[in-house]
Amino acid sequence: MAGQEQIDFKVDATNLYREDAITDLKVASIRRMIPVTADGKDDPSRAPIFFGHTQILTPQGPLPLQARLTANNMAEAIEAFPGAMEQEMAQMVQQIRKMQAEEQKKQNGGSRIIVPGR
Repeated sequence: MAGQEQIDFKVDATNLYREDAITDLKVASIRRMIPVTADGKDDPSRAPIFFGHTQILTPQGPLPLQARLTANNMAEAIEAFPGAMEQEMAQMVQQIRKMQAEEQKKQNGGSRIIVPGR
């Protein structure tokens, strides 16, 4: 390992969170990240952070979706969940289409043989 870059494993004691997981057992999973101090007590000087998780079923298997939810409390997170997942899915579809187009370009541009009827 000599000569390789060193990884800094130091914990940032000013940016600690406790995680709560909330689910409706159907579609939604919401992670509430509650700020805590270095001694593990709640830190009221910082706002909680919310993340939404779900998965959609595809022919290739489940596809996970996750996004940060713009919310100050659980009620707002629940309200923000559908829009955030729709936006995340739209971005994922756009990325997949872009990757497919790039792959198609590689396949079409990789061969210089002219095939009649193509």
